[in-house]
Amino acid sequence: MRYTFSKYFSYIVFVFTLSVFSQQPDDVIMVDSITGAQSDSLVTQLVEKNKPLSPLIVKDEYDIQRLWVDSIYNRMTLKEKVGQLFMVDVFSSKSKKETDKIKSLIEEYHIGGIIFSKGGPQRQAKLNNEYQEISKVPLLIGMDAEWGLAMRLDSTKAFPWNMTLGAIQDNGLIEETGRQIAKHCKRLGVHINFAPVVDMNTNPKNPIIGNRSFGEDKDNVTEKALAFMKGMQKEGVLASAKHFPGHGDTDSDSHKTLPTINFDEKRIDSIELYPYRKLIADGLSSVMVAHLNIPSLEPRSGYPSSISKNVVTNILQDSLGFEGLVITDALNMKGASNFKAPGDIDLAALKAGNDILLISEDVPLASQKIISAYYAGDITEKRLSRSVKKILLAKYKVGLHKYEPVKTDYLLEELNSTANEVLHHKLVENSLTLIKNDRAILPVKNLDLKKVAYVSLGDDSGEVFLEELNKYTKVDWVKGNQLPDILDQLRNYNYVIVGLHKSNDNPWKDYKFKDKELVWLYEIARLNNTVLSVFSRPYAMLDLQTTTNFEGVLMAYQNSTVAQQKAAQLLFGAIEAKGKLPVSLGVDFPLGTGQETRSLKRLTYGIPETVGMNSHKLERIDSIVNIALREDMTPGLQLIVARKGKVVYNKNYGYHTYAKSRKVKSSDIYDLASLTKILSTLPLTMELKDKGILSLDTRVGEMLPLFKDSNKKDITIRSMLSHYARLRAWIPFYLKTLDTVTSRPDKKYYRTKRTDDFNIRVTGNLYLRSDMKDSLMLRIKDSELRSRLSYKYSDLPYYLMKSFIEGHYGNDLDALTQQHIYKAMGASNMGYLPLNKFDKKRIVPTENDQAYRKETIHGYVHDQGAAMFGGIGGHAGLFANANDVAKMMQMYLNGGYYGGKQFISSQTIDEFNTCTYCDKRVRRGVGFDKPQLGDVGPTCGCISMNSYGHSGFTGTFTWADPDEEIIYVFLSNRTFPDSANRKLISNDIRSEIQRLIYDAINY
Repeated sequence: MRYTFSKYFSYIVFVFTLSVFSQQPDDVIMVDSITGAQSDSLVTQLVEKNKPLSPLIVKDEYDIQRLWVDSIYNRMTLKEKVGQLFMVDVFSSKSKKETDKIKSLIEEYHIGGIIFSKGGPQRQAKLNNEYQEISKVPLLIGMDAEWGLAMRLDSTKAFPWNMTLGAIQDNGLIEETGRQIAKHCKRLGVHINFAPVVDMNTNPKNPIIGNRSFGEDKDNVTEKALAFMKGMQKEGVLASAKHFPGHGDTDSDSHKTLPTINFDEKRIDSIELYPYRKLIADGLSSVMVAHLNIPSLEPRSGYPSSISKNVVTNILQDSLGFEGLVITDALNMKGASNFKAPGDIDLAALKAGNDILLISEDVPLASQKIISAYYAGDITEKRLSRSVKKILLAKYKVGLHKYEPVKTDYLLEELNSTANEVLHHKLVENSLTLIKNDRAILPVKNLDLKKVAYVSLGDDSGEVFLEELNKYTKVDWVKGNQLPDILDQLRNYNYVIVGLHKSNDNPWKDYKFKDKELVWLYEIARLNNTVLSVFSRPYAMLDLQTTTNFEGVLMAYQNSTVAQQKAAQLLFGAIEAKGKLPVSLGVDFPLGTGQETRSLKRLTYGIPETVGMNSHKLERIDSIVNIALREDMTPGLQLIVARKGKVVYNKNYGYHTYAKSRKVKSSDIYDLASLTKILSTLPLTMELKDKGILSLDTRVGEMLPLFKDSNKKDITIRSMLSHYARLRAWIPFYLKTLDTVTSRPDKKYYRTKRTDDFNIRVTGNLYLRSDMKDSLMLRIKDSELRSRLSYKYSDLPYYLMKSFIEGHYGNDLDALTQQHIYKAMGASNMGYLPLNKFDKKRIVPTENDQAYRKETIHGYVHDQGAAMFGGIGGHAGLFANANDVAKMMQMYLNGGYYGGKQFISSQTIDEFNTCTYCDKRVRRGVGFDKPQLGDVGPTCGCISMNSYGHSGFTGTFTWADPDEEIIYVFLSNRTFPDSANRKLISNDIRSEIQRLIYDAINY
């Protein structure tokens, strides 16, 4: 029978007889409370059981723990007691033959614990349960999980390394990290995590600590370690500070040799021991003792600190008053094993004052030597009981008095919860450290004046970084094998971002620049405005002889996916710089260096839970989209959801066409159709209103001389952009240009080659007569008004606004939108005439047009009217990807501000977002569409009346809600190959997705 109490163990009051400890646990009498009458009854029970009438009333937690420990200890044989001292390593990745060897150590030598090393969580859980089942006393399970279980296990979460955490100014985040890692340990049946590392890495050449340290400053290291410890121990997992008395200032690795610490006792006391005092005072559970040669603390030459009584007992336990578990560093490390033979090193470690002998090289031999020493009087009963009872007490504290096996159901899911990702993102965001920012070059502003290149250095990938950079503006990856080639290419750019990308596999990987890279770096910095982003250990900066020519330097510490993403977001002002250097990097960058920046309110990218949404509920969108794809409602689509300025759902589905030859990518460009109205014409109109050139009451006759005497002269901007002006819905201009016999473009109006008289390009080999634009405007002028004033959606107002705007500025909408909005916003994937800007492979085709152009429309505007204006329409013609549409909508939500520039005043946006004619059953704002007033409309009906957006004929939709701060973008080509396919619309796919978005908000 395992020496445990029932799972119904009561903490309130226990009654024991003094002789109980020699009996089985079933003989223990337990009660929840005790009164006088109950006491009399209990005495009767004791008499009937032939127990002495001297019950001991246990009233507090300490007594309960002590009695449990004593009851277990008093039943043990000497061999079993000695066995408790050993914690043996196990690799769950190894063969069954190897892992079964541990069972004999449990059964024959009664080892007290196991430290799991490399493997996987499911395999480890299975082994854990097998080992615990055969152990008479539950095993204390340990792991090295300094940055999470991923330090040792696959399929688990890696949090940032301690050096990264050391840059964070909010220690509450460090405590939360400790808590989260402890939850993972606990879920996997791990009771002690050999963390935190409290070594101060004061030696940049330290080969084994480095990124495992919180830094070099004793106060910062102590605060971080203390927070980490509190987080773990609040979750019931024992913390273990290491490597006592301090492994931070050495240039050798105790795994391979015995490092020497050549400091006097005063220095060690004031620096290395500083964090231990603080942690011990706050309830530190255990300390791991390092294998170090410290002449000032141990006079015997080359004598490891782990077996030095002065270090382990006199200093740690007596002087510092530590009463918790004392654990050796692994005894198979060369720092220990080179000094004494197996067995001898174990005995020496016990004599020195250690409680747990970690990873003994020979447990049977070590057990025999300790038992022999016990019988010889070298190890007393008092000494043995001290360590064994401390180990048993630790087992009680972690709940092993009521042991339960690890549940393997949903293990991976629970170890990889969304909460992990949320915390990881917060940690990285808060760690990024801007150590140089000459002339406030960061965050990047005035994108319309920047041509940006990216150069990648190092031996790891920077593709994630580049991909994220390109979400903000066009950034070209400049590559080459020779420096002259690189420099020649860079002469075309005025802003260069260099990334040093080093392996993120573990903290010990190479972190330095290669000599060639240093030469390249200096030359690049001389040529251009240069920002260096370091995705490596900060000590890489020590190789730089000068940073004079670098305008900006960002320390990202690691090359993880999240670090690359967040670094790009910081460079463009989507998030702020908050971190401070945890180590000194020469004269230029002392400890604590870190410049703060302010957000430019550009879109950032992250996890739904960080903005109060549920990622699992958002994933239900996939099921709706899959129906749309399966039922051929559209070949593919892009979809973005953003909240509070953060894109939290960004997916691409399906293909460009039903041929399924090209998958939809984030960089692909869609014909936005009528989204053009609110993303091109409307912002330019609002800008003119801000300038005092127009007002909502400006009349058509005032704007356009051609219309001065027309039936439209008194129509106001307000009424026509609200679609309450008696204008016709549209005019099918193209019909009159078709041959009446063949229904093909009439040669009277079209040519297959460009000439001076036929220079309006409709498609690749079709050119319209040069005078047709004037003819089309005359047709609008002469068109009849509808007989009744009522709501009627119309494209015609945008022909009129386009005519005025282009006439006012003397340029077309393509150039104006780029100059006034898109370039400054970084909307590098948005614009008219996409074939002039983008590779055709990136452009999604819209329709196989058999009504007008008799060809597949690919790279040209789908709308016939816009096509007859050369692809530049006020109502259609704009192309973009979902990300750039989201930027425009975020600008509106920001009150006209984005990326450091006020494009439109918030007052003007509010004015245009007003439903002037709601009392006339007109739901529209001025230019913006608004939610339905009844049961039928463009939205899910579950959205704020303050919201606004628009839909497009090709299958596009975007909406912004200032109340919930939500942006929704849906881009598709439902018109391919036939615009008669209305299944996407009739099935309300876009509004059903919008409903799911709102269902995902955590109210």
